Amino acid sequence: MSETNTPAADVSAPSTPTPSPRTGGATLSQAVVAVVGLIALLALGLAWQSQQRLKQAEQELVRRQDSSQSDANIARDQSRQAQELARDTAAKVALLDAKLAEVALQREQLETLIQSMTRSRDENVVGDIEASLRVAMQQSAITGSAEPLVSALRQADDRLARYHQPRLEGVRRAVVRDLDRIKAVSVVDVSTLTIKLDEVARQVDDLPLLAVSQPGLDTPRAPATAGRGARPAAAAAPAPSAPLDPNAGWWERVWHGAGDKWDQLSSDVWREARGLLRVTRIDHPEAALMAPEQMFFLRENLKLRLLNARLALLSRQFDTAQNDLREAQGMLERYFDDRSRKLAITTELLRQVQGQARQVQVPRPDDTLAALSAVAR
Repeated sequence: MSETNTPAADVSAPSTPTPSPRTGGATLSQAVVAVVGLIALLALGLAWQSQQRLKQAEQELVRRQDSSQSDANIARDQSRQAQELARDTAAKVALLDAKLAEVALQREQLETLIQSMTRSRDENVVGDIEASLRVAMQQSAITGSAEPLVSALRQADDRLARYHQPRLEGVRRAVVRDLDRIKAVSVVDVSTLTIKLDEVARQVDDLPLLAVSQPGLDTPRAPATAGRGARPAAAAAPAPSAPLDPNAGWWERVWHGAGDKWDQLSSDVWREARGLLRVTRIDHPEAALMAPEQMFFLRENLKLRLLNARLALLSRQFDTAQNDLREAQGMLERYFDDRSRKLAITTELLRQVQGQARQVQVPRPDDTLAALSAVAR
């Protein structure tokens, strides 16, 4: 109201002819009022402007708050999703860890099973080879032949070659060494010796005894005897007659023919006379004075000696076999006619048996057994 009335007072002022002091004071107060009003207007303008700015600031703050809230909600959602994803991932990782642990356990069990199977197979192979070698050693000890050991070592070598396990290569090398060492040893072939003894026993009945020996045998008793017998024969042989002259007469031819007949007749008579009387050397007189029943028992005793020697060879008692063979050899030399070719053949067979009937120790496969023991540990 005062701001509206002030211009009217200013308009009506010029109509006043002379201002009074009171009027000057009013004018000053009005000026002050006007300044105050102007200041008030400025203050109102500033206040309104400040209010507008404040409103804008509030609106901006509200907008930013809404935006921040929206961002916070989005961030919260994303955080929740991230947490859910992390939980899912953690669950999946835990599941994968469990599966991995299960797979690792299965792999460990599988490796253990494979190792167990491999070790069990190796142990089976080692056990089979060792058992076969020990059985072969027992057979070799019983029979005295190296063939059971050689056969067992060859089978072991073939089996190890097919098995092809590096862990058992040392065993295979030991088998090869033992096989070569056993092959190099010359052992007694008992079966061959028993066959020869059987042949000697079969020939005993056909051997001539000194008590019933006959002249004209295949082999002379001794070279000296043969020489002494050859000289009388040469002396007894008629001298060859001179050739007859083709121009000789009939009387000479008759005389020459009669002489040839006489020489032949005298030679035959001399030969028969020599057969009636013989002079021989007998080292053992009891052999020539043996009765027929004693001859039968002599042959049977000789067969029993040979049978005892055969049994001793089969039982690996070589000392006993040598004693029986020496006794049999002595009986052949003492009671049988050594001019017989059959006796010479029989004696040679008996000497071969005596020379081969020796105790030979079959080598043990120690290298193979040691290698098997080392692998089995």
